[in-house]
Amino acid sequence: MASALGKIEVQRLMTPVVKTLQRNDQLTIADDVMREQRIRHLPVLDEDGLVCGVVSQRDLFRGALAKALGYGQTAQQKMHSMLLVKEVMSTTVVTIGPHEPLANAARLMLEHKVGCLPVLDGEKLVGILTESDFVKIVLDLPNA
Repeated sequence: MASALGKIEVQRLMTPVVKTLQRNDQLTIADDVMREQRIRHLPVLDEDGLVCGVVSQRDLFRGALAKALGYGQTAQQKMHSMLLVKEVMSTTVVTIGPHEPLANAARLMLEHKVGCLPVLDGEKLVGILTESDFVKIVLDLPNA
């Protein structure tokens, strides 16, 4: 299978239409988008439209700590509205190009322990590749 992944380019598997956030968005926006779109990762763009971070569902789970401490959904939402995306996003972003082999993408995700790779053509965001995309490709294999 690794040899098959070596021949397929990232652009064939990535999601080309990417939901994004701005650095100064409230965290409630991230929570709403993730819930409505059923996604777990959102690239964050700076004022110039360049990727500067990623917000994951894990980042939002930190906010769920309030719930674990006995606060309800309303308190959680209030806490999220007080936080900005830039305060919780991961700023070390591992990216990949659209013409790279999927095997390279898988290797990067494992090495860096990340669940997504923003796909950049130069500095422009052109897609996102996630762990779920790899699950889809396995389902498409013969005899899967």
